[in-house]
Amino acid sequence: MNRSAEGAPVLRAEGLWKVYGEGDAEVRALRGVDLALYAGEFVVLLGASGSGKSTLLNILGGLDTPTAGRLTYLDHDLTDASDDQLTRYRREHVGFVFQFYNLIPSLTARENVALVTELSDDPLDPDDALALVGLGPRAEHFPSELSGGEQQRVAIARAVAKRPDMLLCDEPTGALDCATGRLVLTVLDRVNRELGTTTAIITHNAPIATMAHRVVTMADGAITQDLRNERRASPESLRW
Repeated sequence: MNRSAEGAPVLRAEGLWKVYGEGDAEVRALRGVDLALYAGEFVVLLGASGSGKSTLLNILGGLDTPTAGRLTYLDHDLTDASDDQLTRYRREHVGFVFQFYNLIPSLTARENVALVTELSDDPLDPDDALALVGLGPRAEHFPSELSGGEQQRVAIARAVAKRPDMLLCDEPTGALDCATGRLVLTVLDRVNRELGTTTAIITHNAPIATMAHRVVTMADGAITQDLRNERRASPESLRW
């Protein structure tokens, strides 16, 4: 499913502002951002460093709160949610993938994924999650025995193992070369297509935007463009 099968948004941000500091030190990281994410769509948030992408993603994922504006998930208003409510929202509905993999070095790939499944009501089996990202044979390997791309795929398996409604990815290919990055993007595309997980990727890398249903461009804390791709590129075809 994607936005063509629309209906109400899964997640809606209205007039989001995020301001850090005061007076001469004030930084307006977000300036009145409006954004909706729909069930099953693949969205790329594109912009240069400092454009507000990560700040927006952190607020959408319940890792941070806005200075002003409104955030709703389905029929739940998260605008004034407590820390406990945001923790529950993240645990039950959101999976995160970051530029750095954040795996526990002393645990195998399977054990890193299993940590998340122990906290979930209806998780994927860790071995099934690793198979989804093409790492079934590497389940018993420790992070130090895996390449950077394999570690990132373990991080994706960990994120999707709890069956999140949304997968939010912050520069997931930023630490990888082009060939390895394409493998990681292929996995994210597969998760979106096969599991129907609403997926948002933030990146400064324009070619990645061609694989999305929708491309949202940011600059100076605001959305400057929100366009749909008429045709989606395959991850395997991307070059940067």
